[in-house]
Amino acid sequence: MILRAIEAGRGDPLVLLHGLFGSARNFGTVQREFAHRHRTIALDLRNHGASPHDTDMRYATMATDVLQTLDQLSALPATLLGHSMGGKVAMHAAHTHPDQIKRLIVADIAPTPYSPRNHPTASAMADLDLSPGMTRAAADAALAAAIPDQAIRTFLLQNLQLGPAPAWRIGLAEITAALPDIEGWDAPGNGLYSGPALFIAGASSDYIQPKHRPTIRSLFPNARFVTLKNAGHWLHADNPSGFTAVVEAFLTATA
Repeated sequence: MILRAIEAGRGDPLVLLHGLFGSARNFGTVQREFAHRHRTIALDLRNHGASPHDTDMRYATMATDVLQTLDQLSALPATLLGHSMGGKVAMHAAHTHPDQIKRLIVADIAPTPYSPRNHPTASAMADLDLSPGMTRAAADAALAAAIPDQAIRTFLLQNLQLGPAPAWRIGLAEITAALPDIEGWDAPGNGLYSGPALFIAGASSDYIQPKHRPTIRSLFPNARFVTLKNAGHWLHADNPSGFTAVVEAFLTATA
């Protein structure tokens, strides 16, 4: 599958892969900063943003999408930077095609299954009454009981297309059915990615824990670890200047 891409800048390719319910646009602020020094390519993963929809959301499949799209854009080899679900896609691509991945940057996710935590959000989105002429404020109010966090609702509602016939842009049904795969981890085999790798954890997030480090090092023996202050799971949105500084320092050190 060829994915929708947003490109900016020139230089060595730096590819940005978003998380669940996100899109390439989530990287807008940091992409503009990275574009001063790199050819940045932000991708909409399948069933997200403006990319095609499909029922298969295994990480092997999504990694193949990314590599096929980058090949079409003549952007390989590349540095992959993936957040959350996008981080798992990036890790899978690095393991299966290490010759095509110059560096790996993983933002707040580990190569491990996670307990189900996204079903209530998906259900609330699916249950939203998309009545003609609905406003974003009305949609926000309707989701408030099930999703009390205002920032998360704002993030999710970026996927809502308003107008005479409101609809979710994303493949919500496909994503919901695939949540066991998305929250899981289909390990790519016994290989290693021995290239430069950076794992960035949000200081107030619990997605990357000390217990995960042995697993990470067994798969990515040259992994480095950074904890980003003033950031939770959406670390590139919570602390964009700190995030770009950490990434640029890694890119410079591994040039």
